[in-house]
Amino acid sequence: MFDFRFVWEQKKDTKIYDLKEARLKIEHFCAYQERSHKQVQEKLKTFGLRPDVADALVIELIQANFLNEARFSSAFSRGKFNIKGWGKIKIKQHLKMHQVSEYNIKNALSEISESDYLNSFETIVSKKWKALKGENALHKKQKLVRFMYSRGFESQLTYAFLQGKK
Repeated sequence: MFDFRFVWEQKKDTKIYDLKEARLKIEHFCAYQERSHKQVQEKLKTFGLRPDVADALVIELIQANFLNEARFSSAFSRGKFNIKGWGKIKIKQHLKMHQVSEYNIKNALSEISESDYLNSFETIVSKKWKALKGENALHKKQKLVRFMYSRGFESQLTYAFLQGKK
């Protein structure tokens, strides 16, 4: 028998889950990869659960260690730095979009070693500099600065690199 007390709203294409089914689905969702609290809340919203029931499920997930903000923020920052080559600024912005606390953002960014960070910066900036051929020096520098800023690296590092290119 379906219990309608847990249902908040139903959309045409949304399947309504009972509490037990929703708990299993969200546990699988969290076990697959690290998730932020915001991602879990959004997923629970798609299940059609009332907000108070969704909050209770989030608390259960935290207590069962399926959901951990510190673990998410460190995994997120490691992955974006190592795999996508993002800088600290972009990682910090995206963690803020996931509504991660400042404390956890600071800890996650501190896990990136300064030597690895500078090596990654050097690799990316050198590769991009070589790819920008056949343009005048000013346009080449502007494009490099914009590219490195879009990657989330500090502008001081880029300007220091450009000073060495004179």
